[in-house]
Amino acid sequence: MTEAEARECQAQVARIYERVGQSVVGLRPLIDRMLIGLLAGGHVLIEGVPGLAKTLAVRAVAGSLALQFSRIQFTPDLLPSDVIGTQVFHPRDGEFTVKRGPVFAQIVLADEINRAPAKVQSALLEAMQERQVTIGEASYPLPEPFMVLATQNPIEQEGTYPLPEAQLDRFLFKVVVGYPGADDEAAIIDRLTSGASPAPPTEAWTAPDIARVRGLADAVHVDPKIKEYALRLIRATRPPQSGPAVRFGASPRAGVGLVQAAKAYALIQGRHFVLPEDIKSLAPDVLRHRLVLSYDAEADGLTADSVVASVLNSERMP
Repeated sequence: MTEAEARECQAQVARIYERVGQSVVGLRPLIDRMLIGLLAGGHVLIEGVPGLAKTLAVRAVAGSLALQFSRIQFTPDLLPSDVIGTQVFHPRDGEFTVKRGPVFAQIVLADEINRAPAKVQSALLEAMQERQVTIGEASYPLPEPFMVLATQNPIEQEGTYPLPEAQLDRFLFKVVVGYPGADDEAAIIDRLTSGASPAPPTEAWTAPDIARVRGLADAVHVDPKIKEYALRLIRATRPPQSGPAVRFGASPRAGVGLVQAAKAYALIQGRHFVLPEDIKSLAPDVLRHRLVLSYDAEADGLTADSVVASVLNSERMP
């Protein structure tokens, strides 16, 4: 890949930011992670309190892409067949036909994913990992590209079900959305109280465009020392190197995802090579949901973010 191709990709991404900005104020790190996930072939879990425009941001990014989009509202009474589909019997013909569920889309918004029980959440596992869905005795491939963008609320406990570790590990990123800054919040109030409706984002990337840019991301150069740095970070989260605070550390899938994400991040920055800073800046979002802390660490008030911060401080960048 040449520097000119990287610059062209950066310009395309800038147009997407411009389109998304017609609907969303701020949230640049979240939008970055969604685009990186799209280019790296990963899924994104978005956590934040209500009212922070998580769903709006997902819709805005999806609206700037010429891709199939579907939204699934997760509720306690949702069934797996409501997600993946089911077989329908036709008495006249005496045959079953397959009715495909909303997961058969290129971008799937799983809104409030932690409101559904484990049986429904597990319906997404095959789709997220293998890009296919099994209904009855047959398996059906999902369209490409395929990405799940899931939101969850961290403060409500009643009627919620924590995601199992196996499912969390299938998310490339867990992005924690905080409150906006004063300037952004003032812009939000002005925009939403002015009476003017923002123009919907216009489509920018098509599926062939994304396939081409994914190929460019795969060609981004990663120096062996940077790969070794990513590996050190992953291994530092595991016992015994992590100390007594961590019961289970990041999986090998985390290391693969970290390097792939760094390549996509470098590309949207207009570079054809990865910097150590790319690895370090993406590591918290790649690692925070993959660590299982010990009971003593949780009792002492430690969090996964604090453990990741300690790892980043202790491991020297190349």
